Amino acid sequence: MLSDILHMIIYTLGALFLVVVILRFLLQVVRADFYNPISQGIVKATMPLLKPLRKIIPSAGGIDFASVVLILLVQVAATYLLALVHGLMAVMVNPLLVLAWGFVGALTMVSNIFFWSLIISIIGSFVAPFSSNPILTLANQIINPLSAPLRKLIPPIGGVLDLSPIFIFLGLKVADMLIIKLAIFLQVSPQLVLGYW
Repeated sequence: MLSDILHMIIYTLGALFLVVVILRFLLQVVRADFYNPISQGIVKATMPLLKPLRKIIPSAGGIDFASVVLILLVQVAATYLLALVHGLMAVMVNPLLVLAWGFVGALTMVSNIFFWSLIISIIGSFVAPFSSNPILTLANQIINPLSAPLRKLIPPIGGVLDLSPIFIFLGLKVADMLIIKLAIFLQVSPQLVLGYW
């Protein structure tokens, strides 16, 4: 009973923080508006851990490698804590395997962030197409690097009906299938790795 409660607390808090760190990484990759109040909140939440990492790990090619390292560190720390709670520390003897599990878990989170950003974007385009709501703006900025090239290849039908979300959904589904195959290959334990399985 106590292990289940501790598992729920560690998993939930770890997953929430991991989403925030992944969002911080994605916001820089998609060049999102950092004046958005949600973006500012994400920056404030991640800065205490990212600032010291950036002194050691430089960015290169527009990629914030300090954020990538923090994503993996959060995953690994959560995996070890969850293993400790369940008395499975003997399984965790290979740190490279735990790191690989963390990478796969992070990929599932990234895929889910794109999925939910697309859902928010689609609903927002019907309900409030000209809204400047911070959540809707952020969702559009996250999904735009995927949708913009597709819109050039497949222009909206009649100038109104955008088919790019269908192809993005298909792409995300294919990515999810590949991630699941990788998780099976690495024998990822969903109980010990943050991510949606």
